[in-house]
Amino acid sequence: MEFLKENVKKLYFKYLSAAFGSALITSIYGVVDMAMVGQYQGPDGTAALAVVAPVWNIIYSLGLLMGIGGSVLFGAVRGKQKGGTEDNEYFTAALIGACILAVVSWIAVAVFDRQMLVLFGAEETLLPLAERYLLPVKFAVPFFLFNQMLAAFLRNDNAPGLATKAVLSGGIFNVFGDYCFVFVLDMGIFGAGLATAVGAAISFFIMLTHFFARTNTLRLVRPKRLIYKLRQISVNGFATFFIDVAMGILTMLFNRQIMKYAGTDALAVYGIIVNISTFVQCCAYSVGQAAQPIISVNFGAGKWDRIRQTLRYALLSAGFFSIIWTGLSLAVPNMFVQIFMEPTENVLQIAPSIIRAYGISFLLLPLNIFSTYYFQSVMKPKISFLVSVARGMVISSFFIYLLPAVAGGEALWFAMPITELTVAIFVVIWMVRCTRQGEGKVYSIETI
Repeated sequence: MEFLKENVKKLYFKYLSAAFGSALITSIYGVVDMAMVGQYQGPDGTAALAVVAPVWNIIYSLGLLMGIGGSVLFGAVRGKQKGGTEDNEYFTAALIGACILAVVSWIAVAVFDRQMLVLFGAEETLLPLAERYLLPVKFAVPFFLFNQMLAAFLRNDNAPGLATKAVLSGGIFNVFGDYCFVFVLDMGIFGAGLATAVGAAISFFIMLTHFFARTNTLRLVRPKRLIYKLRQISVNGFATFFIDVAMGILTMLFNRQIMKYAGTDALAVYGIIVNISTFVQCCAYSVGQAAQPIISVNFGAGKWDRIRQTLRYALLSAGFFSIIWTGLSLAVPNMFVQIFMEPTENVLQIAPSIIRAYGISFLLLPLNIFSTYYFQSVMKPKISFLVSVARGMVISSFFIYLLPAVAGGEALWFAMPITELTVAIFVVIWMVRCTRQGEGKVYSIETI
């Protein structure tokens, strides 16, 4: 099995290139939509898509809950090399869980879309725009969820390239479809939603081809103790799930605080930050998704020397992405403004200070997100849970409300840099501790 024998450096960067391409194209869905809509309808269009952003966070996170949670256990069981069908029991259980969550989220978006958008910060000007964008997306909600779940299992079944090709194909259609629908056919924001929905369907059907390939080892089997396995999957996948949910929560909190302290133009700038953050998070996801199958399988086999090698390459990759995105945010903030909208003079004046202040958080964001994948892969879901909840809700929410109340509206933009620093201290301490204490311990999946 290549995860246990192949050169770690070669293996990691093979999976990183595939995961990075997949994660990058996934982020392009929202980014291209915002860029096209912002150019077509100005700051109001950008602000409307900032309101829609939490909907994406919730749908993607549900797919990751089953995908990462199930594939980590799938990989760890295979690493023990005991044969049997237990690995595919986790695949089947994850698929069943994904089906249940897809139905629930589909109903929620289709029936309660207006209430959700109001909750996420839409007001009477932005609400009609947000609803028009979401209309075609309602018909494709399950595709977005299953794409996340299937991509995780394809990477663990030695098919990272197919996952990348699937997402790349959908992303390319989304780029050209956005231009065609929004501008050529003059559909505006509705066209952007339509292109995104069709792109997701294309990715889904390409991923399904894996199940007809000779190399496919994923099988549907009858899982023993299904409820117990779903609980294991949910516990182990919760941290990754909560990262995207947290992004939705943070977006909602920021939207409300921005409208209270700064107004619509600042919200439009925050819409740009949401998309930059999406890129940064996707880079961090790619590091975690590249390392996860290697670490999980070697953890099951007890090969800690290979785990430490993988960790070293992952941390170097996370550091590289940190420097790139922080540097761009500090050096050329208005470049992002020009990409995502046709800006007014006021937007160009306020954007640099906002983007630079918030952009400092990108220095530690990749490390903090990667850590959740690492802790999950070495079966430390409680630590992963603490990192996700502290970063995504507890500490961040505290500073989002405290800083503007104490130091004024401008201080709001420093909430995330302070949050990431606080969480990073905890992450480094526990990453060192878990790695040092792990070698020599016997792994049992029943302890999760």
